[in-house]
Amino acid sequence: MALTVDLLNRADEAQFSEGLRGTYEHSPWVVERTYAARPFVTLAALKRAMVEVVRNATADEQLALIRAHPQLAGRAMQAATLTRESTDEQSRAGLTQCTPDELARIARLNADYDARFGFPFILAVRGPRGLGLSKAEIFATFARRLGHLPHFERAEALRNIHRIAEIRLDEKLAFSPVLGDRVWDWAEQLARHSDDGYGERGELTVTYLTNAHRAVAGQLAAWMRDECGFDEVSIDAVGNVVAVYHGGDRDVPRLLTGSHYDTVRNGGKYDGRLGVLVPMAAVRELARAGRRLPFGIEVVGFAEEEGQRYRATFLGSSALTGRFDGRWLDQADANGITMRDAMARAQLRVDDIAQLRRDPARYLAFIEVHIEQGPVLTEADIPLGIVTSINGSLRYAGEIVGMASHAGTTPMNGRHDAAAAAAEAVLHVEKRASQVPGVVGTVGMLDVPNGSINVVPGRCRFSLDIRAPEDRARDACAVDVLDAMQRICARRGVHLSIQETMRASAAPCDDAWRARWERAVAALGVPVHRLPSGAGHDAMKLHEVMPQAMLFVRGQNGGISHNPLESITNDDADLAVRAFAGLVDALAAERR
Repeated sequence: MALTVDLLNRADEAQFSEGLRGTYEHSPWVVERTYAARPFVTLAALKRAMVEVVRNATADEQLALIRAHPQLAGRAMQAATLTRESTDEQSRAGLTQCTPDELARIARLNADYDARFGFPFILAVRGPRGLGLSKAEIFATFARRLGHLPHFERAEALRNIHRIAEIRLDEKLAFSPVLGDRVWDWAEQLARHSDDGYGERGELTVTYLTNAHRAVAGQLAAWMRDECGFDEVSIDAVGNVVAVYHGGDRDVPRLLTGSHYDTVRNGGKYDGRLGVLVPMAAVRELARAGRRLPFGIEVVGFAEEEGQRYRATFLGSSALTGRFDGRWLDQADANGITMRDAMARAQLRVDDIAQLRRDPARYLAFIEVHIEQGPVLTEADIPLGIVTSINGSLRYAGEIVGMASHAGTTPMNGRHDAAAAAAEAVLHVEKRASQVPGVVGTVGMLDVPNGSINVVPGRCRFSLDIRAPEDRARDACAVDVLDAMQRICARRGVHLSIQETMRASAAPCDDAWRARWERAVAALGVPVHRLPSGAGHDAMKLHEVMPQAMLFVRGQNGGISHNPLESITNDDADLAVRAFAGLVDALAAERR
């Protein structure tokens, strides 16, 4: 008989330990300590309890857990002394069929890794989908992680151990994350489309109204219509893919959801697209069950959010709020093609854009699922997070002008070094932003024009980005930073010029809708973790006309985004679909 959460809750300690034996490699203490956390409301709650046992363990115990794992394709594999679980995992990744050259390469990597970190390289070789990584992916990950700092790599090893345990638990309890698999597979299929010049290099780039962009839109529309059971599917005048699943009465208000399907250059597979695919999967389940709700669901794949091809962002969501700026149409891309011409080539009717404005009275709210694009959830080992607010931001372009002079003949006390002034200003930005929780300040660009190794810099250009969940905190930080920069420059005898280039207001998530996300997540047995969003989202635009609330999904590889390493697991995607469905079910109960 397959294990179930209910059986584990009723088991005595010996039965519990035996049933979950081998979940954590040669480390029965993890299971033994988890027993005290019963009962578990869900499998996700059991997984979390095990994670907390490891997080609460001593540093020595955590290190022993890491060292309990075998090297990849190491001596234990060659001697056939691996555990059954490890043998299966390494076999699925092809590591039991390595060539002599591959074995030699892995041996070198294992030796280099052990010399640097003092413990074996741990990788969940079953991968984010559970099917097994390729040897090429394993080699690339091995080489990349050798460059990590020791404290980060130790945490990354533990995260991979938890992923290994998660897959083992799924199999012990005969659980298959089929909803997450569907989302993961859809994302993979969409990633086959990439702009000319990028796809050939294996890079994912989908910018507004390119052939790849239109292919993605067509694929989404086909899935929505043929697989998911939406009642209406269309591509609107700006390229948004719009799908409607009607309520029991077609005149009832709708719940609006979605995200964007364009990407940054050489980006990831989940930024934006996850927020389209998750509700698609949830509606597919509703349609298959023949269920109608006391409200409709409208899913929008926004055509543009990233501002990559034209100097404009949020084109898709701006059209829905009635704030599409007609001046954007005359912008030209790098090849001289105006947005107006690109839309005509895509057979989109510019004259119909004004008609895309949604009447807020016809909508309950806008909710958005999104990959976190940051390290908070992955460092907390939590799969889902509740967004409290989308940060407001200020951006500046600045220049410090001093006096260029010979590096060898100018005394230190007689210099007017523009770069040194900028460096001091950067450190002040870091210090000031760190004083207030939620505030972040970044100088992402520093440039000494025509700099030379033997010249004291006479000019230094820089950028400044300040963000916070509340505009008041953001603005206070900006005032302090700008004042400090003026004082630094005056003291150093250099001149500062700085101009504001962008201002975006914070978008606090609606309290009632945020609470709905929280209840849906808690029902899954996942901790309710609240965090602000430091990145911009389509929800910021919809916030201007209706309530909005967001759910974050943990990213892998340290939470990196806008990068080919951007990744999620099928288990986390499954939880996201179930959270969305849970919110929808609870909302239906409220409105009956």
